Amino acid sequence: MTTAETHGKALSIGEVSERTGLSVHALRFYEREGLLIGPVHRTPGGRRQYTSSNVDWLQICVKLRESGMPLSDLKRFTELVRQGPGNEAERLRLLDAHRQRVDAQIQALEECRSVIAWKVDVYAEHLARGEAGGLWDPTP
Repeated sequence: MTTAETHGKALSIGEVSERTGLSVHALRFYEREGLLIGPVHRTPGGRRQYTSSNVDWLQICVKLRESGMPLSDLKRFTELVRQGPGNEAERLRLLDAHRQRVDAQIQALEECRSVIAWKVDVYAEHLARGEAGGLWDPTP
């Protein structure tokens, strides 16, 4: 029995792609860049066999990347997790710094959304009154 099989059903790269939303190419990239917490085992024929733990980890990675975590930070976080217990404070610092960046982005987007909502209301009000002509007309 392979290591992949001892952690549940072994999953093909296609199955992992479906479960994570990552392309097969991206999965190979993650493996090449050392972004998995454990090795990807292979069949005697060379086909990759992923575990449910690989999928769980990749789903976390996807969210961290989607939220803008730099690849270097994701690599460092992966290294820390792979090292095991004893570095939780450093993991926390890394994740907290990322959370603060995400919070700042959310605040900036909320400010942008507020301006957009205000302009939508202005245009909707003018159109409803039939007075939309001349709004931001660049040819006075």
